[in-house]
This record gives sequence, C-alpha cells and structure tokens, in this order.
Amino acid sequence: MTSEPQDDHWQAANQAPGGHVPAPDEPPRPVPERPVGLAVVGAGYWGPKLVRNAQQTRALRLHWLCDLDEAKARAVLGEYSTVEATASYRRVLADERVGAVAVATPAGAHYALVRAALEAGKHVLVEKPITTSAAEAEELVDLAERRGLVLMCDHTFCYTPAVRRIRELVHGGEIGDVQFFDSVRINLGLVQPDVDVLWDLAPHDLSILDFVLPPGVEPVGVSVQGADPIGAGRACVAYLTVRLSNGALAHCHVNWLSPTKVRTTLIGGSRRTLVWDDLNPQARLAVHDRGVDLTPPDQLTDEIRHRALISYRVGEMVAPALVEQEALRNVMAEFAAAITEGRAPLTDGRAGVRVLQLLEAASLSLELGGVTVPVGAAVRAGAEAR
Repeated sequence: MTSEPQDDHWQAANQAPGGHVPAPDEPPRPVPERPVGLAVVGAGYWGPKLVRNAQQTRALRLHWLCDLDEAKARAVLGEYSTVEATASYRRVLADERVGAVAVATPAGAHYALVRAALEAGKHVLVEKPITTSAAEAEELVDLAERRGLVLMCDHTFCYTPAVRRIRELVHGGEIGDVQFFDSVRINLGLVQPDVDVLWDLAPHDLSILDFVLPPGVEPVGVSVQGADPIGAGRACVAYLTVRLSNGALAHCHVNWLSPTKVRTTLIGGSRRTLVWDDLNPQARLAVHDRGVDLTPPDQLTDEIRHRALISYRVGEMVAPALVEQEALRNVMAEFAAAITEGRAPLTDGRAGVRVLQLLEAASLSLELGGVTVPVGAAVRAGAEAR
C-alpha cells in the first residue's frame, strides 16, 4: 500500500470535479458491448491484485494505475503493459474513458479519494474499511446515491464460494433460526503501526456477519475485551461480542500473537450448524445436522412434563461441493455488473457503514472497559462532540 496522500497531485484531486445474489455455480454474466473503463489507485499490497483481476475481467478495461510513486506503478504494470502509470489523480479523473475507480490506499486517504471520484462522476470500488469513520462513510453513500453512482466496498471474503453458500443456506432457512455466530481469526503478526487488532482483522468477520445474517436480524450492541501483552501501545488480542436483535450472540476472536494461523467460523441454527474452515481446501464448509431440540410448550403432555424437555439431535455431516474461485475476480465482476445493470452491488456503501458502526462501537467499548455499547452510539457521541 502507498502512504497517505500528501503531494499537490493528491491534494488537487480532493478538489476535483442491495442487489443480485449469484449462485456459486451461476454461469458467467454477459459482457457489455462497451467494457467499463477503470483506473486503480494504489500500487502497494492490494493494488497489484486489483490490476491483475481487472485485466482478467472482460467487462472491465483498465486504463490507469495511479500511485504517488510512479516508478512503483510502472514496475507493477511491467514493461509491455498498455495500461498507463501516473502519479496524478487529477489526470485520472479527467480521463473521459474512465468510468470507475478502484481505491486501494491506506484507509486514512479513502474519504478524500472516493469523494473526489464521485464528484467527478466516477463509480467507486474501495478497499475495507470504506473510510475511518461511519459519519464520513454515510456522507459518501449519500453523495453516490444523489449522483446515481455505484459505491461498492471490497469485502472480499463475501465473494468466496463458501461464504456465498453460507448466505444461501442461512437466508433460505435451511439452518433454521440463527442461534450463534462464532469466528476465530488468529495468526502471528503483523502488528500494525496505526491500528489495533480490531480494526486490522475484525472487519473481515464483521463484513461476513453483515453479509450472511437473515433479513430482520441485526446487531444491537457490542462489547469488547482486549489486551496488549507485548506493550505495542494498542490491543493485540481482542474478544468481540455482538448482541443480535433475535437474542443470539456473535463472537469474534482476533489475535496477532498466535503461533498458529486459524480461520474458522461456526454458525449455529435451530436445525443445522455450519462450520467454515478457510484453511481446509478439501472441506471448507461442513453442514452438521446436530444440535439441541426443545419441545414446544403447545406439544407438552403430562408424560413429557415428567421428562427432560431438551433432546439432542445427532445426524449426518454434509460437505457441499464448492467450485474454487478467486474471490477478488468475483468482486471485480460484481462491480462491473452493478454498474452496467444500474443496481446496488452486494456489498454496497451501506454495508461499509454498518461495519464501521460495529467497529466504532467496539473501540468505544474497549475504551470503557468492556461495557456493551449500542450500535450507532459512537456515531451519535461523535456528532454531539462536534
């Protein structure tokens, strides 16, 4: 990733002018007659991945790679690339061939870059988090909606075949009512210099939670316990709990200090439980017909009243077949499709706002010693302070 924009080009740029859910095995979308012209901003860690996937997406045509370090951008593109490299964001936004911009810079630069692109009439794909505050994100969402532009968040994990299938199973009612969500995202490093482990790792799990929750179930409160055992000056280990509107709990464990890497998510339902192990390519997703049944009150008889009302269900485990696909390729295809079809993308700007509201509530809870903070309370507190 590049550093936060500081030069005249980037400062000038700041002054420049719910959707279709494809099945994992859905055939490719038709390619529009005129591919959407695209510019990628940022040649750091994520930018080159966007470049590669954009060039392999027939519905997009990449014209520019923009970075403060133009030499780095040229190195990413290679000697024979037809894509142009530049350090001038103003030049990119002035190009009439460019209909969309993909932003892959540090989060602190997102607001200015995304706003400039929207004001220039460009659709925008932005890396997570959409901005560093929910209030700023809401401004961008409102601006995009007023101008009829697509604003999409690159919540990459939501475009993996496993998570898309999880969403289908949850929304389709196959697992019954959601009873718990439990995720573990731990590894050794990298300790970030500007954010804590919550803002580094938890956005992945919170975006997945937002993506798969069924309609009518939403987060209402957040509490966090965190620790800094190595003296890094920020939380390196954290346990985040989200209380849901249906009474269920979602729990996320994030950790920079674990010697082993774990990426698992369990979603328990009243009928079935889903287990997603992203590090197990042989069986990433398993559906367990195991759980606890409670006899409904209207079915109680005198005989049943004298016995335990709880019974344990032990059934089969099924591992659905999933077609291995690169998630970022699906991100780029969804971005292009949302633009050409004139609809909201699966992970639109409002999804980005909801994730930021959870992160801000989590930070406030951590600051207050782990108390439960209502979702949106941090936004309201900030507005009152201003």
